[in-house]
Amino acid sequence: MAASAASRELFKEGVRAVLHTWPVLQIAVDNGFGGVYGQQKADWMVDAVQQYFHDNADLQQYEVEDFITELMDQEFDTVVEDGSLPQVSLALLQMFAQWRHGSLQQLQHAISSLRLSKAQRAQVMAPPQSDAETASGAQVMECEASGPSVSRTAPAQEEEDGWTVVRKKK
Repeated sequence: MAASAASRELFKEGVRAVLHTWPVLQIAVDNGFGGVYGQQKADWMVDAVQQYFHDNADLQQYEVEDFITELMDQEFDTVVEDGSLPQVSLALLQMFAQWRHGSLQQLQHAISSLRLSKAQRAQVMAPPQSDAETASGAQVMECEASGPSVSRTAPAQEEEDGWTVVRKKK
C-alpha cells in the first residue's frame, strides 16, 4: 500500500509539473484571473486533475481537454485559445500511462525535465523610463528570456467589443 501511495504521489507531482509549467495557467495566476486565491486554485486544480484521471478509466485526449477547459473557465474566467490545450492533455495522458504501467523512472525523468523548463521561464520587466516617456505617459515593456523561445503568440489585438484576444502565430 505504501508503494502504491508513493507512486500515486509521483503521478500527482507529474500533474503539478505539467500544469505549473503551462504558460496559460501561469499567466492566469500571475495576473489575478482567479482572484486573490489564484495560486490556491492552481494547486487545487492539480488535485482535481489527478483525481479525474484516477476516477475515469481509459480517458481520451478530448475528454481531458474538455475537463481542463471547464476548470480554466470556472476558476480563472479564462478561455484557452492558444492551441496549448492538446499538448497539455497529451502530456498528462502520457504521464498517466507511464504511472499505470509502472514506468516510474520514465515518469520521474519527465517531471525533472518539466521542472528544468520551469526554471527557464521568461521574465517580464519594465525598462527604466526617461523623462520624455514619463511625461507622455507611454510605457514600454521588454521581455528577457532565459529559455530558447520568447514568444509563441501573435501580438494582442483588441476586438470591437473591448476584449483583447491573443492568438497563436500561424
